[in-house]
Parts: sequence; structure tokens; C-alpha cells
Amino acid sequence: MNYRFQFGVVWENMPQLLEGAWLTFQLGVFAFAGGAVIGLLGATIKTYGPWPLRMLVDGYVVFITNTPALIQIYFLYFGLPEVGVRWSNEACLLIGLTMNAGAYLTLILRAGFLSVRLPEIEAGQTLGMSLIQQVRYIIVPHIAKSIYPALANFFIVVLVMGTSVGALIGVDELTGQAINLSTVNYRWLEYFTVVAGMYVVLTFIASIGLALLGRWAFRVKARIF
Repeated sequence: MNYRFQFGVVWENMPQLLEGAWLTFQLGVFAFAGGAVIGLLGATIKTYGPWPLRMLVDGYVVFITNTPALIQIYFLYFGLPEVGVRWSNEACLLIGLTMNAGAYLTLILRAGFLSVRLPEIEAGQTLGMSLIQQVRYIIVPHIAKSIYPALANFFIVVLVMGTSVGALIGVDELTGQAINLSTVNYRWLEYFTVVAGMYVVLTFIASIGLALLGRWAFRVKARIF
């Protein structure tokens, strides 16, 4: 094997890779935040809502969780323009990841809802709390402690790394930037070796941030990795 590594070409283009890493992190954060809102609403409906709304949420969850995220993003990017709806590639990726996250987070948060002890709910009702107040002051703090590790893992594994599918529709996140740059000088092995290390660093940073947030906001002793 006579292959000679030339990492110098990668270091020369490190600013572009850092821009891609920053976009990857932003997409992960925004998709998770949007998905958490959808998931909280969906879990509330599945637990307390009327049956027509429960069926609607069930249909959404079943469809999203049983189809690949890439197909959902392709539908937004390639399918909707056929009916006159055109979004940017970044918007399609963000919306697709958000909708995908919302379905899975509905299931995760639903499990948290079911773990809330009945006396706590009854105490809230006795105090005259509305459903929204019960969710805000009783249920959310409880499930934050009980399922926080699952939420943190979902953010890291599915969203931070899942954003790489954006490279297939031309989004210049970390993987997309690596593909664009490596096609110029064909140093694929060097670029993707460095990018793999950058994903590890991103995951490590996200793990530390989530662990500190969990300990500060919810008193959860979340583990790093």
C-alpha cells in the first residue's frame, strides 16, 4: 500500500469544516427544540385528549416512526415542488428532522406522562389547576427527571448525527462540506477521518452541555457518554 496521507489540504480548509460543524449543531438544536414542543403537545393529547385527536396523533406517530427520515426529507425537497411548494434545502432538512423528532419525542414523553404518580395529579386538581398548569408545574418537572437521559441520548444520536442526511440534498453541514471539499482534490480518506473526529468532539460537547443542564435545571445526575 503506497497511499500517503496529506492532511495539510484538510487543515487549509478547516474554516469551511468548522462552519459546517456549527450548522450541524444549530440544526440539531432547533430540530430538537421544535420536536420537543410537538412531542409535548402530542403526549398531552395521547394522555388526556379526546379520541379523535388521539387517533390523529397516533396516525402521525405511526407514519413518521415507520418511514425513514431520509424519505420524509426527500418528500419535502423533491415532492412538494411538484405541487408548487418550494422550500430551501436547509428548511426542508430542518422541517423534516423536526417532524421526525416530534413523533419519537411524543412516545418518549408519553412514557414520562404515564410515570407520574396519580396522587400528584389529584393534588393539582384539588388546588384547582387547569390541565395546562398540571402539565407545566407537575408533569414536565417529573418527566424531566425520569426520562432526561433518554432525551439527551436522542438529541445526540439521532439529531446531531442525523443531520448528515442533509448532505444528500445539498445542505453544507459538516458532512456536506466534507463531500464538497474532498471532490476538489480527492483526499476522501483525510477529510472523512478529520470529520469523524469532529463528530466525536461535537458529541462530547453536547454530552457535557446536556449533563450540566440536567444537573442545574432538573437535578438529574446525567452521565457523560
